[in-house]
Amino acid sequence: MNEFSVHGQHVVVVGAARSGVAAAELLVSRGARVTLTDARDAFDEADRLRRAGVTLDLGGHSAGVFDSADLIVLSPGVPADLPEIERARERGVPVIGELELAWRWLKGRVIAITGTKGKSTTTTLTGRMLLAAGLPAVVGGNIGSALSAQVDASTPDTLHVVEVSSFQLETADTFHPWIAVLMNFSADHLDRHGTLESYGSAKARIFAHQTEDDWAVVNADDEGAADLARGGRARRFDFSKRARITDGIVVENRSVVRRSPGESETLMPLSSIRLIGPHLVDDVLAAAAVGSLVGVPSEAMRRAIEEFHGLEHALEPAGEVGGVRFVNDSKATNIEAARRALESFEKDVVAIIGGRFKGGDLRDLREAVRGRAAAVIAIGEAAGMVREALGDQVPVHDAAGMRDAVRAAFAAARPGGVVLLAPACASFDMFKDYAERGRSFKEEVRQLGEEWRTRREQ
Repeated sequence: MNEFSVHGQHVVVVGAARSGVAAAELLVSRGARVTLTDARDAFDEADRLRRAGVTLDLGGHSAGVFDSADLIVLSPGVPADLPEIERARERGVPVIGELELAWRWLKGRVIAITGTKGKSTTTTLTGRMLLAAGLPAVVGGNIGSALSAQVDASTPDTLHVVEVSSFQLETADTFHPWIAVLMNFSADHLDRHGTLESYGSAKARIFAHQTEDDWAVVNADDEGAADLARGGRARRFDFSKRARITDGIVVENRSVVRRSPGESETLMPLSSIRLIGPHLVDDVLAAAAVGSLVGVPSEAMRRAIEEFHGLEHALEPAGEVGGVRFVNDSKATNIEAARRALESFEKDVVAIIGGRFKGGDLRDLREAVRGRAAAVIAIGEAAGMVREALGDQVPVHDAAGMRDAVRAAFAAARPGGVVLLAPACASFDMFKDYAERGRSFKEEVRQLGEEWRTRREQ
């Protein structure tokens, strides 16, 4: 990959989010003339990029900004089929994503993790296992630092543990992870990809350039993931809570076990897992699979698991008010994730669902709310769809915003029950991103708690 050069070329970076900024800085350091274009009028890193020599084209893409481009680099959030991008392709201009750009200059090996649900937790936990074993691991990609920000410090010994999304993979031409992990597969991002088949094709690209010397780690319990992994050239090393696999990571006798032909090794007891939700066991198994392939001792795996209490916005405990627990799963931005979040609790759940719909069928939540949810609070653009899909299974109440939603949920909740933010939708109708939505939820819970305590003291 060292042959790749942009020296003296005009490179246009589209999108000034975290990945685009990192790509622009990397390209300037490699001798390119860089223009960064974004629909926004301003962003926090603008002055820093100007000082570095990046030309900024803000407030929309100027008519001629792509005309002299030798290369176009897309941030993950930028659709690859924009008319301006299509016209550039027709002129023969190469178009790649930020993930692909960074990969071409990395010196270390890549452990790439994707899936519809569980990417962030698995990526973080894998990194912690490797670091607990004293290995030179760096975590990033779709979370943390963009891969472009890791290039300069990359050495042949570095292990880049990278969360990768379908948006990143669809613009990856040569991306070649040593270990590729596919957690699961179900409908998501259909507002971007159009069809389930197109979404699946993007996910499957994680295996496209692997060789017989690489590894494909796949959830054997997930039929969709198993289908996408078929046909790859890499060696398979699966994980499963239920399937009969002879070489991989399984649950056996209440423990996480590495099974291989003729023998097995207990890695840790399930009691080491400190996470809410039985589906998060999958994330632990996937991380343990990577750890086993890399050579992480079982003691380091166990220590990493015991010290890990989950990610912000992923089934995150958000407080208790009046005997009601509040749980923030704002990262549940698709229907499958919301279903798994609901199934993490047995009964007396009041779920806050809604936002900007991304595709799929909200009726797939009917079984999860039936007999489990006391009520659903519908928010955002999809509130009507939530009511139509679930209203005959559970009482559904509309809320104008997060403040109203938290208070309506508390009013509908029973002592000992749970108020769960599991939106099944994107956040962009009401918030900048899922993190802002989750923090808004937590802030409203905090304020509700103060009001409750004040009333009790009066």
